[in-house]
Amino acid sequence: MKQLITYFGLAYLISWTIWLPLYGHTFGLTHLPTLPYHHGLGGFGPLIASFLTTWMYQKKQGVKLLIKKCLQARPLIYLTIAVLSPFVLAFAATAINYFVDKSPINLAGLLTSEEFPQFNLLTFFIYNLIFFGFGEEVGWRGFALPRFQEKFNALNSSIILTVFWAIWHWPLFFYRPTYVSMDFAGIFGWTFSLLTGSVLLTWLYNSSKASILICAVFHSTIDIAFTADLANDNIVNYMGFLITVWGILTIIIFKPKNLATSEREKSTHP
Repeated sequence: MKQLITYFGLAYLISWTIWLPLYGHTFGLTHLPTLPYHHGLGGFGPLIASFLTTWMYQKKQGVKLLIKKCLQARPLIYLTIAVLSPFVLAFAATAINYFVDKSPINLAGLLTSEEFPQFNLLTFFIYNLIFFGFGEEVGWRGFALPRFQEKFNALNSSIILTVFWAIWHWPLFFYRPTYVSMDFAGIFGWTFSLLTGSVLLTWLYNSSKASILICAVFHSTIDIAFTADLANDNIVNYMGFLITVWGILTIIIFKPKNLATSEREKSTHP
């Protein structure tokens, strides 16, 4: 637990400090300088914290093992799921929206983002993979999850991790438009979506024998599916429903103990 306290403290400190110029006006701190893609830079907090904490407690061998897990692309079936499943969900949600609301299907919106009009699908994926895929997952799943799983089953570990993951997002409620506009129901739905995502990421992590790469790719493609221009409010709701069903089925099929057909991944010591 000492390692986890160190890790979460560093992750919050680093990300919240980087984001300060974006939300500091809320506390009277104005005219702080910002950088290009400043919000994305804050995503590196969990990654930096995981490497610093690993170095503190496990030194060079621990860092080498963490890097190895960041590059582990196998089993390919789970990498394929990580790449394609969010787009399949987006297509299914678009189809539901067509049949329920008679809204036209325009999949071109999956290739663009209003926030980053300069990006195409590939560059938007790379942006998400670097800043939020690896930026977050090296910490949440690569460092924290296996340590929680030493003491708790996979489902409970996912739930506990969701709480810390949600707290990390705290500054975003002061400056990100989609967060600022959330009411109580919206915050509840957002938190529940984090929990569902946490369950699915735990399943991918345990099933792939601790591949951080696979988790990072899935995190990135899910972000694209939910933030691309295709995702209007109805489609986001339908995707949320489909992912919730997927998460529930994952718990039922793979069982809370491991959320995988094999033993859950616990903290490994080099």
